[in-house]
Amino acid sequence: MTTSTRGSGAPAVLVLEDGRTFRGRAYGAVGETFGEAVFSTGMTGYQETLTDPSYHRQVVVMTAPHIGNTGVNDEDPESKRIWVSGYVVRDPARTPSNWRSRRSLDEELSAQGVVGISGIDTRALTRHLRERGAMRVGIFSGAALADEAALLAKVRAAPQMKGADLSGEVATGEAYVVPAVGTRRFTVAAIDLGIKGMTPQRMAERGIEVHVLPATATAEDVYAVNPDGVFFSNGPGDPAAADHPVSLMRAVLERSTPLFGICFGNQILGRALGFGTFKLKYGHRGINQPVQDRTTGKVEVTAHNHGFAVDAPLDAPSDTPFGRAEVSHVCLNDNVVEGLRLLDRPAFSVQYHPEAAAGPHDAAYLFDRFVSLMEGQRA
Repeated sequence: MTTSTRGSGAPAVLVLEDGRTFRGRAYGAVGETFGEAVFSTGMTGYQETLTDPSYHRQVVVMTAPHIGNTGVNDEDPESKRIWVSGYVVRDPARTPSNWRSRRSLDEELSAQGVVGISGIDTRALTRHLRERGAMRVGIFSGAALADEAALLAKVRAAPQMKGADLSGEVATGEAYVVPAVGTRRFTVAAIDLGIKGMTPQRMAERGIEVHVLPATATAEDVYAVNPDGVFFSNGPGDPAAADHPVSLMRAVLERSTPLFGICFGNQILGRALGFGTFKLKYGHRGINQPVQDRTTGKVEVTAHNHGFAVDAPLDAPSDTPFGRAEVSHVCLNDNVVEGLRLLDRPAFSVQYHPEAAAGPHDAAYLFDRFVSLMEGQRA
């Protein structure tokens, strides 16, 4: 990515790797950027989306037409920086209006060097990605934009998401502790594969002291904190390339320590159990995805950000090296596996984000389910 000053409406062009282009105006920083083009269907929560480490190396297209109304505040970021590679909106707000707003979204994107584009037909772009699939993309502004063949060559030279091992690029370099709120009831080792700030906070609210460990943590590092449970977070990249987290999860499963994984952590559990993973055509991203919890029959509206999924049988439990496993949750739009659970060991995972930042609170019970697993193991 190369950037300069704030866009100020400079001409810009978005170039997809299949050759389709969209012309608009610079939004945020001026320059060029590359990534995987994906779309998010959330109508709110853009600040949490931008700061979600799972969006590392992705150019996010917002399907809601009007973005930036509430500006940017200092309370809602899910990490210390914006992680998206680029940002695409149709109709940016001219002036933010919210009592917590400290600056405009355009100003924040510019300050952090995030190249964006506005004024394009995001509905047409979204339909194109739905039909053709997520693909590499470049956004260019502030330079010669007439030679689209040269710009396309740059896009096609950018790395693909498939095969990318990215957790180490977004995870913490040093372990840190999020203390329990009130009385400490449990201790959890949380493996940071791209964790969002609200996730350990949701556990802390339940009396859990959370030790957040780097993605490179070993089993010795995990058990040095004497955990009652182990958590594997969300994160970016291709789970097929994440061999270290898979080995670590298998070590945890061997000891039958209560285990909970979300998003990338769900895919890591799938691999640890011997299932494959595959890339979805265009993924699930947004805060309005319907998922059924098969253990209760309840349908939840959930927050998603994933482009890969677990390939596990839906119709019956499977034998794994760690006992029987079953698909616990499914997406009602396309029957994609949205959760796994072991029947003979205290371990489960979901493909979505129960921390509700931003997003619905339907899945908050999953943290309580994790607490119940730790209570049962202690008993």
